[in-house]
Amino acid sequence: MFSSIASRSKTQTPVDWTLMGFFLLIAGFNLCLNAQVLTVGLAYFYNPEWWQAHVWLVRGYSGLSLVLLVWAYRIVVPHRVRSLTASLPLLLGLQFLSIHLKTPIPLAVLHPLIGFALFSVSTTLVHRVSLFLFPKAPEDETL
Repeated sequence: MFSSIASRSKTQTPVDWTLMGFFLLIAGFNLCLNAQVLTVGLAYFYNPEWWQAHVWLVRGYSGLSLVLLVWAYRIVVPHRVRSLTASLPLLLGLQFLSIHLKTPIPLAVLHPLIGFALFSVSTTLVHRVSLFLFPKAPEDETL
């Protein structure tokens, strides 16, 4: 028993704290995104005063997406992680335009669809970074 613990501690790699910080920031982005969806529901179905919280959450994680974008290009991560990170501000910009741009074709119908894409990208990003940060160790056949 003690030998397996000792062998596991020898095979563990040290944590890259810059990558861990990136991961925690992505998780924070996801929490803000979920809270924003909750505030939209509260504002629409319960009390319109929740729109103010919604607006501040959107502004907050929009700024966070730019921080993540810069960070993704300053650390060593797979190309897929960089691509997903770059798509966050792009999707947020498209979502902003779909609500605020006045055109003969109502672009606001695309707003929730872009939101679903944003949610999908952000959760995939959390998953991809977690796989890179916490790689699975090969199975120990002696256990």
